[in-house]
Amino acid sequence: MEPPRATQRKNGRFIFSAVCVVLGFLVLASRLVMLQVVDFPDLSREAQKQHQTIRSVEPGRGTIYDRQENVLAINSDVPSLFGDPLQCQNPRETAATVASVLGLDAAHIEQKLRSHKPFVWIKRRIDGHAVGQLTHMSLDGIGVIRERQRVYPNGALLAHVLGFAGIDGSGLEGVEWKYDKYLRGKRGQLVMDRDAVGKPIFSEVLADHLPAVGHDIVLTIDMGLQYMTETALDDAIQSRQAKGGSVIVMDPFTGAILAMTVRPTFDPNAIRRYQPAQWRNRAVTDPYEPGSTFKIVAAAAALNEGIFRPDDRLFAEDGRYGVAGTVLHDEIPRGWMTFSEVIEHSSNIGTVKIAQRVGEETFSRYLEAFGFGMRTGVDLDGESSGILRSRDKWNRRSLASLAIGHEVAVTPLQLITAAAAVANGGFLMRPYVVAEVRDGDGYTVARTKPTVRHKPISAQTAADMTAILSRVVSHGTARKAALPAHAVAGKTGTAQKFDPVLRRYSKDKFVSSFFGFFPARSPQLIILVIIDEPQTDSWGGTVAAPVFRQIAEQAVPYLSIFPDTPERELVAMHVR
Repeated sequence: MEPPRATQRKNGRFIFSAVCVVLGFLVLASRLVMLQVVDFPDLSREAQKQHQTIRSVEPGRGTIYDRQENVLAINSDVPSLFGDPLQCQNPRETAATVASVLGLDAAHIEQKLRSHKPFVWIKRRIDGHAVGQLTHMSLDGIGVIRERQRVYPNGALLAHVLGFAGIDGSGLEGVEWKYDKYLRGKRGQLVMDRDAVGKPIFSEVLADHLPAVGHDIVLTIDMGLQYMTETALDDAIQSRQAKGGSVIVMDPFTGAILAMTVRPTFDPNAIRRYQPAQWRNRAVTDPYEPGSTFKIVAAAAALNEGIFRPDDRLFAEDGRYGVAGTVLHDEIPRGWMTFSEVIEHSSNIGTVKIAQRVGEETFSRYLEAFGFGMRTGVDLDGESSGILRSRDKWNRRSLASLAIGHEVAVTPLQLITAAAAVANGGFLMRPYVVAEVRDGDGYTVARTKPTVRHKPISAQTAADMTAILSRVVSHGTARKAALPAHAVAGKTGTAQKFDPVLRRYSKDKFVSSFFGFFPARSPQLIILVIIDEPQTDSWGGTVAAPVFRQIAEQAVPYLSIFPDTPERELVAMHVR
């Protein structure tokens, strides 16, 4: 039997051991509580940082189509190279290897790989061969992500209307910018998992952050007509050694733009090769002095106000006429002329006399009624309102100058819209290039409807003007615009460019232009041609009118346009 003292010592050791075990469990339990409850959010985030990276995923932009459903802008998947500086063991060696494959600056890459960020871009949009080389090398801290790139299958065709999207997928010019809120879609998030040594092993898109593809856009543009206009304009610029030019083709009854061409141009697939000035859609943004094409305003105002009738006669002063201390000339001196002949032969003196009879106040009102001095409201970016001084700022010569297209600057889009009001029976329409917007399921979410902005002239005045403009083509200054089986109505323009340095009109720099619509009495198309600084000739009738004819001759069979007939006119009026 153990002595009582020994038993007490044994019990004491047992109790002490038990207490130590209990305390140990309590400490361990408290540590587990700290790790699993108190510190869990912070530790979880740290673990994710070590094993996962979350990156934004750019959504696919919507596709852009022409009116015939031809693809004009679409997306393509391309590889991009990124770095994880936290996993890069030898930044200098890795940077040198990557630089040798991609042809980049090694020091710049090394600087990126020495940062404390978990993700840095090395180079975006690289070719597949380079990706294969780098993937085979298995470089620490280097990975590949597939991104969306905007592709324009037709290259420079329609470049100024389409514009382009940037490397981040945002629209920057043209339709791409104007309709970016529809096209760009919704960003998603990509989770990249790493293995024990930090190499990417798996990636997935978060279910609650899926990227949403943008809406599709359908344009009013017809790529067949677009190709015809670009080819014809390029031919003219080359043969005339011109600085540039533009062509617009429009449905005169709706304002829908069927083709729009600007030169010089650019390729939106290689935008960095060009200067920002080359991106500008000059048909919308750049006003110019229109010259004689502007004479339709004075003529239409006089007819609409009942001041003249087409057969009324005016004296053209045999080619010399004094106005506000200056002398106005006609290229070909003439005496008595009918109102129609004044426009037919583009008499400056006759047109000024017409404007003088109309008067400053009434003429000013018609300038505004035809939309000059204000934006057309077209759905393209950067539109200019042109330059038109208010009447209280006119001088004694202004009425005469404005009547023949000087002291005013208009955009090509403003001019063709005003001319279309003559072609369509007197309605000033809002031009547009987007027909409709469709969601991912193909349902239309927005559609553009033809919009009447104003009615500057009556249907009778429009008909009288059409008859006069038809004689401009058949007997006047625009005979080179005539078509063999279709009546064409139109007006030529030859304007000297103002030299801001010399502060006078240039003697050797001109803008040659012509607008025409056909068939004259039931027009399907109106076309404006502008040639900037042609070198071999300057007259609108010999430089711009043939470009119109080249386009129109191809458009007739392409669109199955029939000549004017009474039956045809009746059907056209009923349909429209």
